[in-house]
Amino acid sequence: MLIILAIIYILIFLIFGLVLFSVMQIRLAGMRVKDFWSFIEANQMLDKLYRFAIQYKNMTPQEQIIYLSEAEKIFKAFDKVPTELWDEEYDKYKEVLKKYNDIKMIRWASN
Repeated sequence: MLIILAIIYILIFLIFGLVLFSVMQIRLAGMRVKDFWSFIEANQMLDKLYRFAIQYKNMTPQEQIIYLSEAEKIFKAFDKVPTELWDEEYDKYKEVLKKYNDIKMIRWASN
């Protein structure tokens, strides 16, 4: 019983240490933990918007507004983290940005 408790305490200590180490690494990279977390969430949304940009060539005005607002959130989150973190996602980011600019141009021309 004592051995099991010791193992549990060691595991809790290791988990706590890993979390502290991760936070320290994020801070040393010059970011806040909140910014890093929003980057992770934005990265997931980037995948969805990328698929959406590829699938739908013509969007309804409502879909365009939603796309523009979600893309702006992604751009803000990606601006807060170093570029080295999202080098692998650059092609998706570029495609979403291209579609964003196309929609902005279409909406500007229609006004």
